[in-house]
Amino acid sequence: MRKIVVTEFMSLDGVTEEPAWTFPYWNDEIAAFKGEETDASDALLLGRVTYEGFAGVWPERTDEGADYFNSVRKYVVSTTLDTVEWNNSALIRDNVVEEITNLKQQDGKDITVHGSATLVQTLMQHDLVDRYRLLVYPLVVGKGKRLFEEDTPATLKLLESQSFSSGVVALIYEPERQ
Repeated sequence: MRKIVVTEFMSLDGVTEEPAWTFPYWNDEIAAFKGEETDASDALLLGRVTYEGFAGVWPERTDEGADYFNSVRKYVVSTTLDTVEWNNSALIRDNVVEEITNLKQQDGKDITVHGSATLVQTLMQHDLVDRYRLLVYPLVVGKGKRLFEEDTPATLKLLESQSFSSGVVALIYEPERQ
């Protein structure tokens, strides 16, 4: 069974929205951490906003990561899009939880969720997240969407932690299930 892996850039106060504040911290250590994700994944699960952001940038890029993002299978969850044009993309409009549950049951590697705050909330509410890969940045943003919103309780088990020279900390958790 495949795992759904949520990967997020997060400030110390839990903000994940509009993570342009991460750029000054990028280094080879973080690139290696993110590379582990792509090596373990053969599909992306994206909400509309993240999909549109990625589709607006990656097709024009040729640097590291471009081959992966442009060729990997992409499942886009949206009730407002009618089509998805980016290479190897499929739209999930209806029966979202059922469709994602079916994807998890297929053979393959991890299914990675980048950003996609609204989608991640749905996945958490239906206990579909198998792992969280968080890069926590040494700053407080103050406002914005958070990964763990009010009324979203979770008990997580720390699998791995790593600190980088930039002050960023990588944390890998899985939900503790009863």
